[in-house]
Amino acid sequence: MEDPETATVERSARKPLVAARGLSGFFTTIRGRIFVAFLSMSLLSGALGLYAVIAISHVGTLVNRTYDESLMSINYARATAADFAKMRAAFARRMHIHNGAETAKLNAEIEDLSTTLAEDLTIAVERSQSDRAVRTAGSVQAAVSAWEEMRRTLDPATARPERWDALDQQASVVDNQIDLLVNYTAGDGFTFRQAARTLVAREMHVNAIATVLAIVACALVAWLLNRRITGPLAAASAAAEHIASGRLDDRIPAGGRDELGSLLRSMAAMRDNIQAMMAREVSQRRRAEALVTDALQSSREAVVVVDAAGRIALANAQAQRFFNGLGEAIESCVSLWGSTEATETGAFVDCSRALARDGDIRLADGRWLRVSRSATQQGGFIAVCSDISLLKEQEDRLTETNLRLDAALDNMSQGLCLYDAQDRLMVVNRRYTEIYGLSPGAVTPGMSAVEVMNASLMAGNHPGCDIETLLREQREAFYGGVWHTHFQELCNGRIVAIERRKTADGGFVATYEDVTERRQAEARIAFLAHHDMLTGLPNRIALGQQIEMAMAQAGRDYGFAVFAIDLDDFRPVNETLGHGVGDELLAAVANRLTACVREIDCVARLGADEFIVIQRGIDRPEDAAVLARRIIEVVGAPYSLSSHEISVGLTIGITLAPSDGTSCEKLLKNAEVALDRGKSEARGSFRFFEPEMDARLQARRILERDLREALARESFEVYYQPIYSLDADRICGFEALLRWNHPVRGFISPAEFIPIAEELGLIVPLGEWVLRRACEEAARWPDGLKVAVNVSAVQFTSASLINVVREALRRTGLPGRRLELEITESVLVANPGATTAILHSLKALGVRVAMDDFGTGYSSLSYLRSFPFDKIKIDQSFVRDLCIKNGTDFIVRAVIGLGASLGMTTTAEGVETEAQLAQLRAEGCDEVQGYLFSRPVPVSDVAAVINRWNGASRAIA
Repeated sequence: MEDPETATVERSARKPLVAARGLSGFFTTIRGRIFVAFLSMSLLSGALGLYAVIAISHVGTLVNRTYDESLMSINYARATAADFAKMRAAFARRMHIHNGAETAKLNAEIEDLSTTLAEDLTIAVERSQSDRAVRTAGSVQAAVSAWEEMRRTLDPATARPERWDALDQQASVVDNQIDLLVNYTAGDGFTFRQAARTLVAREMHVNAIATVLAIVACALVAWLLNRRITGPLAAASAAAEHIASGRLDDRIPAGGRDELGSLLRSMAAMRDNIQAMMAREVSQRRRAEALVTDALQSSREAVVVVDAAGRIALANAQAQRFFNGLGEAIESCVSLWGSTEATETGAFVDCSRALARDGDIRLADGRWLRVSRSATQQGGFIAVCSDISLLKEQEDRLTETNLRLDAALDNMSQGLCLYDAQDRLMVVNRRYTEIYGLSPGAVTPGMSAVEVMNASLMAGNHPGCDIETLLREQREAFYGGVWHTHFQELCNGRIVAIERRKTADGGFVATYEDVTERRQAEARIAFLAHHDMLTGLPNRIALGQQIEMAMAQAGRDYGFAVFAIDLDDFRPVNETLGHGVGDELLAAVANRLTACVREIDCVARLGADEFIVIQRGIDRPEDAAVLARRIIEVVGAPYSLSSHEISVGLTIGITLAPSDGTSCEKLLKNAEVALDRGKSEARGSFRFFEPEMDARLQARRILERDLREALARESFEVYYQPIYSLDADRICGFEALLRWNHPVRGFISPAEFIPIAEELGLIVPLGEWVLRRACEEAARWPDGLKVAVNVSAVQFTSASLINVVREALRRTGLPGRRLELEITESVLVANPGATTAILHSLKALGVRVAMDDFGTGYSSLSYLRSFPFDKIKIDQSFVRDLCIKNGTDFIVRAVIGLGASLGMTTTAEGVETEAQLAQLRAEGCDEVQGYLFSRPVPVSDVAAVINRWNGASRAIA
């Protein structure tokens, strides 16, 4: 037998030799032979196909010449005949026409036809390429030229008949030459067709012969290839069958130098390898037996083999360590069960006790063994002994842990019952019996789940229920393949939440929790989610549900009304008496509103002092009006609270459903619109919603949108009203006034859009824009003129006011002394301390500060004391009634005197008459402004106003 390693080395040595053979060796292989065979057949097929392509190309060339040269030549020759016929027809028409224009037109047509004839004749000759056709084409051209010459020299009026006959004869000559040309070109086409037929017949004959030869050659190649492969392949197949059947000694024939020879040699090597592997397997099995013996001796488990007579046939080292004297007993062949002497001496006391049966046994030295016996076929057994002393210690600790676990179960806040796969109770804790009021021995392990339920029934926990009812409730809690929390109400009002979970052994564990307090808290939370915490009335969410229910129940004849109620004087109460009193008042209002409505109606609180009432089952607006009057009367009555007597009014907006809307949002919006209308017109009353109210609301929204767009585009203008100094008798400055020229509505009053800008938060950027524009334009005025700019209360809440003023002065170069900021008392009301600090910062910039509308606010004198204003302005409402009997002259006099005492300039607004001006001058007023001097004008008219009152020398440069 050949050594596999030697064969491998030999094959490795032969690899360079095979590689060196190169291309010549390749053709001796099966792959090379198959490659040569297929290459030969491919070359034969390619040559045959190439020859067919060349032949078809020759035939195509003849066909193309037949069409391109012959047929096209015939067509153009016939076109020449048609052109000449048209020339003769045109000339014949010209002979009968005496109109000059028509004659010229026909002459031009004849010339065009002559040109076309020459072109067609030229193409016919080029396509034909025949000498006869070329000569005939020359004759045609000469005959046509002669006919043309005779036609041009012929005068129809004076020509003799002989001239006409000569012209016709020449035309006949032309026709004959053209017919001859057509015949020649047709003959060329016939010649080409005959040549193509001859070529096709010859090529088909040759191609058939070549095809037969190619088929014979391919068959010969295939026969040679089969001969070189079939024999060696049969030998290789026989050798494979011998190896597969285990006949490893049979001879394997040697092959050639091709792949089949390599296959036979490889199969021989494979047979040798198999023989070597079998030898190695025998050797490995012997080593495995030795290893098993080794493992048995080194095992941590004691292994003892006992024969049928009770003698120990084999014992490993661990067994001998477990049992003293076991080695001597094996050598003396003493039986475990039949030697009384040995038993009495104690040599086999532990061993015989341990091997007598399966199970756990404790040895004399305190160790624990676990014995597992397996019978042998000879009647004995094999005993495997494991030291479980550590396991026993763990079991003791586990027992102790279980005791602690039992204590923990008994002290759980939840009741617990553990059932096995047969629904038998395994574990129950004390809390379970406490929840269901059971005696300690009423429920014990081993009871079925039905028996546990019966114990609960017997304790009276489920009055009016039987065991079937409890089982049905349990089945209902288990749906969809999942146990869902089951809430069980006991006779004492307690609620128990029951949860079940499956265990790994097929049983289940059930927990029982007393959730009475939690359910009560959840109910409270659910109540608060839909009710107002202060008054207990439904909130906005519950109100929406009530309106949807009312809308669903509203019929053709009966609808419902939605009341939007707002307390008129609640804010002062909240601010002056505190939120505690305000909350007490709101609760009292809620009680009175609830008392005013029926049980089918609904009262809700949306927030602050806003209440909503839904009045159901009304068929006319008068029903809603009756309830509104009752609410105004009852709720508006004085309240005796814990520490105060309070009276509040209320205003109501009413909308009717379904006529005014069919959705909650629409009805609430319409009620709010009606409420706003009532508050603006007459507080303490009620108003029904009208469609035009919504139209006004839409108009306001449009105005808000336009205001935003105008601010973005800076579509505003600053107008200026002059301020006249009575001491200098000249204009000392201008007040900047914002104007908005709407592209559709024209000029909109500031009293209309300024409040909207304040509500939308646009007043700050709008005021900053006016300040910058006024400073920029005032910088171009004469140095002695100042500009006054109004600053709203909202601007004072912006931290950027000081920076805006500083930046405007810096960019425009306007001195701070020429800028005057006018504020109202409402600025100081909101936050006096912060506002005073801002005013001092403005004074530090050199800016003058004036109090506008003095005397119309809350506490003007205290504000004059807290901040040294530069100017106070007397409101025009005092100036208007200055000159009438019992008017406001004493108020104006007092304000002027107060300003003089404090060192402040006094300016009177709204001066419209000479009498008012004279009275103010007499009282000592410093400055005035009003329509008497000028209305507010755009910046372009400021120069004219200055020129009028101060003279041309003081006008703007």
